[in-house]
Amino acid sequence: MSAVTIKNVIIGEGIPKICVPIVAKTKKEILEDALDITNNRVDIVEWRVDWFESALDIEKVKDVLEELSSILGQIPLLFTLRTAREGGVIGLDAETYLQINQAVVATGYVDLIDVEVLTWDAIAPKIIESAHAAGVKVIGSSHQFDNTPSKEEMVNRMRSAQDLGADICKIAVMPQDEIDVIKLLEATVIMRQKYAEKPLVTMSMAKTGVISRVTGEIFGSALTFGTVKKASAPGQIDTERLYHILQEIHQII
Repeated sequence: MSAVTIKNVIIGEGIPKICVPIVAKTKKEILEDALDITNNRVDIVEWRVDWFESALDIEKVKDVLEELSSILGQIPLLFTLRTAREGGVIGLDAETYLQINQAVVATGYVDLIDVEVLTWDAIAPKIIESAHAAGVKVIGSSHQFDNTPSKEEMVNRMRSAQDLGADICKIAVMPQDEIDVIKLLEATVIMRQKYAEKPLVTMSMAKTGVISRVTGEIFGSALTFGTVKKASAPGQIDTERLYHILQEIHQII
């Protein structure tokens, strides 16, 4: 499996990297959150643009991205337009999803982009092609907030993301019980050992699945999501605490 290097961050080697989401409505709040985040333990910052009050106005999105990129400096910026069917706060048609993502990768302000490869399988290749042409890395993602699919299905989703050309393959699922968490961890190991050519990002959400957010170095997840202010998904851990847990695990394995 080959690691992915973005600025000074290597995803796929050593301790899982910490990504912190920005989930705010106004430009002022977004930029304030970014300033706060830079003073914390963070490797990557994710802007969840679906929370932005002007998420469908491409020019306003670009305006925020320009200032956000300047604030973050050498911290890589991940752009994510999460749609309602995958846990986001905005509903979109395929053409709008395509246009916004293609416009964003062309700005030069983002380092990574999240593409919902399962929901948008027909247009995902176009977005991935545009991103790569602009030098932007792609996280091919799949989110399921109501249950945990079978191990086979989770592995197949990650393989599909990889086959479509994603640089990092991500899956997030909701556990109904502890067995579901074990299923997610086992699917991660199977993917890593048998099929992975790219780094993996996997998580079981909510409190039940919190163990999956801290054991990536053992099972094969290269990135984990923490919080500074508001969480973007259930089960995320404060970045300072998350950093120390990851360091402790690294020391004993």
